[in-house]
Amino acid sequence: MSVPTNCKRISRQQRTIAAHSLIHQDLKVPYFAIYDDLFLDILGSEPSITIAVEKDYPFAHEAGVFIPEQDAVYVTSNQFRPEGSTEKTIKISKVSRQRGGSWQSEEVPTDVPMGNGGINYQAEVLLCAQGTKTEPGGLVRMKPYPPYSTETLIDSYHGRLFNSVNDVITHTDGSIWFTDPIYGYEQGFRSKPQLPCQVYRFEPDTGDVRVVADGFGRPNGLCFSPDEQTLHITDTDWIHGDGTIDPTRAGTIYALDIIERHGSQFLANKRVFAMADFGIPDGIKCDLKGNVYSGCNDGVNVWDAGGRLIGKMMIPGGGVTNFCFMRKGELALLNETRFWVVKVSGDTQGALLANMKIAV
Repeated sequence: MSVPTNCKRISRQQRTIAAHSLIHQDLKVPYFAIYDDLFLDILGSEPSITIAVEKDYPFAHEAGVFIPEQDAVYVTSNQFRPEGSTEKTIKISKVSRQRGGSWQSEEVPTDVPMGNGGINYQAEVLLCAQGTKTEPGGLVRMKPYPPYSTETLIDSYHGRLFNSVNDVITHTDGSIWFTDPIYGYEQGFRSKPQLPCQVYRFEPDTGDVRVVADGFGRPNGLCFSPDEQTLHITDTDWIHGDGTIDPTRAGTIYALDIIERHGSQFLANKRVFAMADFGIPDGIKCDLKGNVYSGCNDGVNVWDAGGRLIGKMMIPGGGVTNFCFMRKGELALLNETRFWVVKVSGDTQGALLANMKIAV
């Protein structure tokens, strides 16, 4: 099978520690690393990786919510201190495709306190608000047009404030699932945690909220398999909010079965799906074939449905925190100061928008 010019096959010998370290230390330009020829089916014959927007602050850190009607992606920044300010903040931006194919980014004025992950929700954007020491965090829906008004859906577990809600997904039954690690406290903008690091399921119609998984170091990204029978959760305990890194802690994707009991959904059979070989798996998505993609410290890593690493989208400058599928055959990769656009096979499509029946 022929390999496009911007792709490299990774041999067994190149998977040694020495070669692996050399690849990451010397990465200057993006490329596609092929671990298995199955990855070529995803890439197609002419894959490409290009920088669409670049700024002098980390505007493209988390969320990545594609609104097809606007041909735009909503992103949240990493924490930064604006010029003239004494406090760090997080900004939300709208990155839009222009006529002719170029991209433009503009900040969105909003009152979401320390936004992080996000998802499409009833033609709006559902954002994770990590909160501050004076404002509770939770789930906030935002209208994707001026004045970008917001509404908080939930900010506590039966009165106990969430720690710093990190990432969120929606199920086709209308429920919302989200993770809540303690990064806000570790990074100094939230008060002492009142809850363990857990995963929750919330029903907006009834207000019911339940813990569906615990026992994680730092639960982070999450996504459903295309048939919604499996939930994938990333544990980023490898790095704590104070910057402490410990290679003996989890940098792992877990898979759990979604089961029905007495009219409710539960999670069972927790198992290791895959462990990142470089850094942590953060944001995570599935395509319609069940392949699992995750933003890692070297780019976007891709595993088949059985947990076998088949390829990587290698990105210089610290890899990828989060990303999203856009039109068929397109992904947006968030690389802090850079917003990358990846074009692959037109048969490659994200399961999330397809399950929501959102035309792309």
